Amino acid sequence: MQTGKRDQGQASAQLVDQYSRTISYLRLSITDRCNLRCLYCMPQQGINASSLVKCADLLSYEEMLRIVGIAVGMGMNKLRLTGGEPLVRNGIMDFIHSLAGIKGLEDIRLTTNGVLLHEKAAELYSAGIRNLNISLDSMQPERFKAITGADLFDQVWQGIQTACDLGFNVKLNMVAMKGINDDEFADFARLATQRPMQVRFIEFMPIGNKESWDRSRFISAGELKEIFSTLGTLEPVAGSRMEGPARVYQLTTADGKSGRIGFISPISHHFCDQCNRLRLTSEGRLRACLLHNHETDLKALVRQGGTDSDIQAAIQQTILNKPKGHTLQDDLAGNDQVNCQGQMSRIGG
Repeated sequence: MQTGKRDQGQASAQLVDQYSRTISYLRLSITDRCNLRCLYCMPQQGINASSLVKCADLLSYEEMLRIVGIAVGMGMNKLRLTGGEPLVRNGIMDFIHSLAGIKGLEDIRLTTNGVLLHEKAAELYSAGIRNLNISLDSMQPERFKAITGADLFDQVWQGIQTACDLGFNVKLNMVAMKGINDDEFADFARLATQRPMQVRFIEFMPIGNKESWDRSRFISAGELKEIFSTLGTLEPVAGSRMEGPARVYQLTTADGKSGRIGFISPISHHFCDQCNRLRLTSEGRLRACLLHNHETDLKALVRQGGTDSDIQAAIQQTILNKPKGHTLQDDLAGNDQVNCQGQMSRIGG
């Protein structure tokens, strides 16, 4: 599939929203399937076959390649593969190799829970992946099992060590939850000074099923910074926002060790004014904002015979409809149960 070449000025104009943000980054959910059942992602009663997207309703790899190729032809140059857990989908490695052949796609990244990382890390590296986001909410095996529903901590930790040894740029993502893993915050921060990785703390968000959200579990990035200031000095890293939503700091402990930690604070200190991304769900629906429920059905357009120009126009219209920002902080002030519709595993983490 070929998309027409466009000059840089035209490509840039197509990707600018009504608030002058250039949208250059696509997050692509490969599948809604996952080999973990994290308490903040999946419904408490678990998940069964009837609640999963039917295989026929998932975008095929060929459909994904077509949409990504069109988006890149418009000027988007960064892609993150998410899920569910992307590594559980059959054929994922061949798909990544195909993505790497798209001219103009400069950066392909992967978010994973790490369960399959040890066995797949070398092939991921050979396919050109260099940046991994790995989710880990506890370093205590029993607690890991309680949070994820699976006794797989040792397997995940082995995958993290393998990724570091192979030279990946690793960002370790922890969802910070009071009463769940708050006694490990300092240990995670120190981990950044002990291993070649950036450790990032994500505010607990009301996304998906209402049962997954508990206001009492929320802790703000500001509160986390106060905790970490007792470990040593925190200095902001200049220009870190170019790497994504995290505000990154250099932590230097009293014994002279240093490392980078980041705070992703969509509620207390949202980053909407600098958001440069779209999300394509596993069902082929394009979202301009994680926390707004409007979606553009690209799958229907593709399967009904839409041309490349039709798909390009739909992407451009989604960009133009991108909201200025979410209103979670204001909404939560008056409603304990505000939440974004849609399961996180379908939308893409």
